[in-house]
Amino acid sequence: MQILVIEDDKRISDFLVKGLEENGHLLTLCKSAEEVLANYTTLPWDIIICDIMLPKMDGIQLVQTLRYKKVNCPIIMLSALNSTQDKVAALDSGADDYLTKPFHFDELISRINALARRNQLNAVEERFNIRTFNDLQIDFDQFRVSLNNQDVKLSPREYKLLIYLVENKDRAVSRTQILNAVWGLNFDNQTNVVDVYISYLRSKIENANNKFIYTVKGVGYIFKS
Repeated sequence: MQILVIEDDKRISDFLVKGLEENGHLLTLCKSAEEVLANYTTLPWDIIICDIMLPKMDGIQLVQTLRYKKVNCPIIMLSALNSTQDKVAALDSGADDYLTKPFHFDELISRINALARRNQLNAVEERFNIRTFNDLQIDFDQFRVSLNNQDVKLSPREYKLLIYLVENKDRAVSRTQILNAVWGLNFDNQTNVVDVYISYLRSKIENANNKFIYTVKGVGYIFKS
């Protein structure tokens, strides 16, 4: 893993760098919060290990700033302070774990591995909430649709229609089923509103290289990719 260590005590930083490198990790060492903010906030860290007692800006202020800058990787705080209030302050600032000095190195490795596993599971869950069909991408968390990496502006009804078709991918659905799911049971089933909105949707998510919505004669429509 790529690990950023922020520690100004040379004895402790040498101990951390040596031990983590021996465990196969790649280390970058900073001695101040200012150095981190000037050079390292845009790099893809797997774990950040940060001491609380730093010169000038302290570790808690640094973590708050990193979270504000959307640095979302797991952060372990190190401190000689071991009161409940100190731990609460560190965790409330945005840290994921807190380890009191002195500590056993095996415990640090165990906590690093636990946070890495949790982060991987979160990443998998996030990927499941984004589905891709050729050049079409749907982000279910943010209600966003894009085609060829360009945002597609859909009305709430168009979006609901698209999601219903996607949820029934490779399965033909009738106009009545679509009406019930997208407009509600009491909607007039003699209307051609489904065909109209299918046309709207096709014009926005399909092009010469991407066709998704197919007409099934005598039935309705089917979404394929």
